[in-house]
Amino acid sequence: MKLSLLILALALFSQNSAADMYKFDDDTVWTNPSCSSIFGLKEISEGDEVSLHATNLSEHPITFTLKVRTKNLFTMDSHTTTKTLYGSESMIVMRFEKVGDKHNFAISCNWWFGDKDAKHDKTQAYLLPYEKGKSYVVVQGTGSNFSHYGLEHFAVDFKMDVGTPVHAARDGVAVKIEESHDKGCWDDGCGAYANYLVVLHDDGTTSEYFHLKKDGVLVEVGDAIVAGQKIALSGNTGHTTIPHLHFAVYRPISWGRTESLPVRYSAEMGIVHDLRRGSEYVAISLFD
Repeated sequence: MKLSLLILALALFSQNSAADMYKFDDDTVWTNPSCSSIFGLKEISEGDEVSLHATNLSEHPITFTLKVRTKNLFTMDSHTTTKTLYGSESMIVMRFEKVGDKHNFAISCNWWFGDKDAKHDKTQAYLLPYEKGKSYVVVQGTGSNFSHYGLEHFAVDFKMDVGTPVHAARDGVAVKIEESHDKGCWDDGCGAYANYLVVLHDDGTTSEYFHLKKDGVLVEVGDAIVAGQKIALSGNTGHTTIPHLHFAVYRPISWGRTESLPVRYSAEMGIVHDLRRGSEYVAISLFD
């Protein structure tokens, strides 16, 4: 049996970025030198059979999409698959039969944190993502036709000055941070400049806080997050026209993309299902 561990280089420009392309040579050596440490792929060859095994090298669930083009390999399976792997989990993702002396692959892949089959608890009440007693104008609410449509239908934008404290809406663990940028704009490609924090929940969904201030994330990857905790400072980075905080709860789907989920918020006025444009909602704490 021939076994070689091949680490996929999975560059994340944004959760909606295009997949990158990677190649094996004829000896199944990974030829792309810029590798990520979160997702591994290995080829196992035995006789005329070849299988690709995927391994999650992190301790958190990830959902990945893999598309394979092959030479001198045959399969009845689809050449594109989307799977979820939990922490340190491995699985066979594709099987092939050799039809020539030499074979190779061209592979495109992308991923994001969370479980594509996550069952979001509809009774879960989220805190508003800012300090108790404060309120901020909603500049885009549920179903806004400016940019919160399609997969972003349930996302919310709060108008906030740069440097406004951001507080956790739900318990979880910090799994992804970007805070190196200091640019906001509305041109194509501006989304690459967004600073953000991704918090993974125990049900496989994520809370995501976008457009944060440069060096404005106040926690580290791996930190346990408690609802109501001060976790970041709002900013004006990425694809934006005014300083604001973009907040949503997501489930991963495919190719690194996510879909926003409906959320119940605990506010001073009670439980609110849909935050509406132009409205303000006063935040409470868990102990109110």
